[in-house]
Amino acid sequence: MSLLSRVKTSLESQQLSKTTPNQRWKPETYGLGAIYDHDRISKPRDLIWIWMAANIGLVAVVYGAIMAAMALDPLQAIILAIIASIGSFIPVGLLSISGKRYGEPMLGLSVRVFGNKFNKGPAFASWLSLLGWETITAVIATEAIESFLGSHSSSHKNELSILILTAITIISLLASRLGHRAIVTIQKIIAWISGSATVLLILEVGNKTALGVSNQAHPAPLTSVLASASIIAASGGISWLNASADYSRYLRRTEPSFKVTIYTALGAGIPFSILIIFGYLLAKSIPSLAGSENPIHALGVLLPTWMVGPYITLAIAGLIAQMILGLYSSGLSLLALGIRTKRTKTVFVDAAIVVALGAWIVTKPGPILTTLVSLVELLAVPISSWAVVFAIGIIAENGSMIQKSGFISRWNSFVSWTTGTFAGLALTNSSVFSGPFGNGTIGKDNLGFVVGAMVALGLYVTVSTLDRHFKKDKEPLSVVALTNEARL
Repeated sequence: MSLLSRVKTSLESQQLSKTTPNQRWKPETYGLGAIYDHDRISKPRDLIWIWMAANIGLVAVVYGAIMAAMALDPLQAIILAIIASIGSFIPVGLLSISGKRYGEPMLGLSVRVFGNKFNKGPAFASWLSLLGWETITAVIATEAIESFLGSHSSSHKNELSILILTAITIISLLASRLGHRAIVTIQKIIAWISGSATVLLILEVGNKTALGVSNQAHPAPLTSVLASASIIAASGGISWLNASADYSRYLRRTEPSFKVTIYTALGAGIPFSILIIFGYLLAKSIPSLAGSENPIHALGVLLPTWMVGPYITLAIAGLIAQMILGLYSSGLSLLALGIRTKRTKTVFVDAAIVVALGAWIVTKPGPILTTLVSLVELLAVPISSWAVVFAIGIIAENGSMIQKSGFISRWNSFVSWTTGTFAGLALTNSSVFSGPFGNGTIGKDNLGFVVGAMVALGLYVTVSTLDRHFKKDKEPLSVVALTNEARL
């Protein structure tokens, strides 16, 4: 064994002696570093349960109701729900391949493309997005429980709301702090139980309610189809892009990449699309469903009394499954921001913010939750722009398109990302923000994040290609100069 190999083995042994990384019911201590090979014991099928549980929440029925409100006919709605749902998670599956290859979490891998300094921007956007969705999920779960407890008129409503919110957050916190192996087990249990219960729910509601659609004489125009697709994609796979590799880094490098992509896309996309189609069919019976802030309660009132208790329990379990992944990944995003602490402590920071922000929302009247949802959806713009730059950069890392420089800052990655972000925001039109060009077709169809990603992609490829050719042109001159200097 060479001296270098001995030193490397010694360093790894020292690191392993300090780490208890992948024990199922003990806190995971891996942070942004690569997972050691002996801990990479996960299987691609685990991704099915991880993503299914996180996307089986009944909130997705709202997106189906939105399609009905936009007058999509049944064929359009069904095809769009399937394509937009599964299609939006294909990029999540593709980015997950990088986790399998390098054994690092998403925002840790991002350093390879953006560098330590410039990676702070994407890490901050990622953290805000995850934190926002965690808070939204916690608030929806809290309000759903309140509705069934009948506590809206209680004199202690605020105290009860904060108590429920805190309990939901603590349960999610404990699971996310444990780490990957525990998450796989918990998500698998939730996926099986909630999945089966959701099927029974659909059958029960369908039997008691006149599922159907409003009579549509003609298919909806393309603009309505595009607007619906963008809403589903932004709330579906796009919102999870920044967490993709976090749950595939425990896979062996030899696992087939196509399985990683397919299991992720189908595990998340199938239940998501079924719930969207269910929401579309249900909109005729519940016309207000498209604008409902509490879809769980809206569905619950259609159920027989005996079914309400199990229903609310399983519905909350699905929301907690989302929060578990959110807290786990947002903790990693905090580490990527440069927070000097352990991953097991970062989740406490996020949980405290969720409780504080959520408590403010549930105790204040007004459409605060709707405003927060709109703000978080805006973050689809920087996240989608980051994703395309990262994807090209990580693919090209071992190729000739960009210089291999590991953890050196990439100014062109940062410029491409920020340019794409500003371009996307300029074409965005929402209830909380409208860009200078947001009143056009792109803005009205909510396609700003798509255009932003295309701008970021085009600029990054162009600058990287020019940089490569510039370096190639300069290399012969450098060799000649060095030869002449040697002769002198």
